Amino acid sequence: MTNLSEKQRKSMNKGVFAYVDSKGEGHLPLNDESHVRNAMARFNQTKFSSASAKETARRKINAAARKHGIEVSKDDNVAKGGRKTASPKRKTTKRTRRAA
Repeated sequence: MTNLSEKQRKSMNKGVFAYVDSKGEGHLPLNDESHVRNAMARFNQTKFSSASAKETARRKINAAARKHGIEVSKDDNVAKGGRKTASPKRKTTKRTRRAA
């Protein structure tokens, strides 16, 4: 992975980062394949301001992985997320409806 100097990091467009905090500092750069792999590995180690910010970063990392041809396994932390599916409703019977 190429090391970024502070000057290089600050000159990068904020869209290159998976997450930009409230101070404007970019986290998890996605500018090349090695940085995308590193972002995938460090995703759960990063503090996010909200759940929506974490979900946005997760989507950006997944998109960058697809762009660079990196396969994301189902067990990877970055692959997990998105909307939760509701559990199926239980079947009701006449007995349970009368009891209610």
